Amino acid sequence: MLTACQGRYDAIGRTGNTNIGGGNSQRGHARLDLPPPMAARIVLPVDFGRRFAIFADAEEEFDWTAPFERAATGTSAMAALPTANARFVAAGCVPTHMVDWPIVDTPATAAILKGLLDADQCDIGTQLHPWVNPPFDEDVSDHNSYLGNLPVALQRAKLFALTDRIEQVLGARPTTYRAGRYGVGSDTAALLVEAGYRLDVSVRSLFDYRRQGGPDFSQHPVWPWRVSETLNELPLTAAFVGRLRRFPSIYDGAIGGVLARSGIIGRVPLTPEGVPLADALAAIRCLLDDGHQLFSLSFHTPSVVPGHTPYVRDDGDLRLFWQWWDGVFDLFARNGVLPIRSTEIMTALEST
Repeated sequence: MLTACQGRYDAIGRTGNTNIGGGNSQRGHARLDLPPPMAARIVLPVDFGRRFAIFADAEEEFDWTAPFERAATGTSAMAALPTANARFVAAGCVPTHMVDWPIVDTPATAAILKGLLDADQCDIGTQLHPWVNPPFDEDVSDHNSYLGNLPVALQRAKLFALTDRIEQVLGARPTTYRAGRYGVGSDTAALLVEAGYRLDVSVRSLFDYRRQGGPDFSQHPVWPWRVSETLNELPLTAAFVGRLRRFPSIYDGAIGGVLARSGIIGRVPLTPEGVPLADALAAIRCLLDDGHQLFSLSFHTPSVVPGHTPYVRDDGDLRLFWQWWDGVFDLFARNGVLPIRSTEIMTALEST
């Protein structure tokens, strides 16, 4: 477990360079796959306080160790979502479910989400898994599992197909987006603006997916920023913790586990999936010490039923999953960190 919170981590990425990034796409919009310039940072007012939100990837079930398959579209775990969702609502948090094609295109699971939405028990966003999202004009591969790697016309077609389907089935056009596998590319921001999205939550700050063919977020900040006049970014919250946290450039993902176990430096995303509660609490304390105001937490909805993700394999894992949330909610409550909905986040970011 890592507990030391030495130094502030409020600069861009690991280098602290405030002049990097912010390149523009051919359409004139900032790129999500590059770090933003410091000038794009959204500084929330003091009276905003400290807030947290939950963005849940409402997605199909598949074997995380096997190659991607178009036919892997099971949605049985969604039957347990209302009970799980009620636990978040009881804690005062209305989650945003980021819906992908198999979920919204399956009548039973779409009805579950529609019921939660009509009862004002959740907000709805979009999550796009290209290998199960029509039109199917690409080969299924690891490279093509990142939407941003596909031809821009195909990206647009898939994005509009899903966005329109969610509006048709659930009765509301989504304005919050997450790329499946965090797979943004050079054209993502422009396409989101074109489709009417106001908030992107695709960036997983401090992580690098280039070895898998995905984007590099290792230099991206943990604070929100303005992408365009109508689109803002709220990255998933993560933090460096440990004795040498003030020197994030020394972190090496290849030996991250060794560094973390030694207490030197570790990278902790705020999710119950693969992150022990003690490490998450340490990261939150570090971020609170840094003055961090807006926390974005995430999980995959199939994790609410054992056996569908590598993070919740049995009933014991499920108990740990809920203990994680209870512990995080308790720490937030003791530090005055209040829940906030994605709709409220959009308003706050746009008014700043």
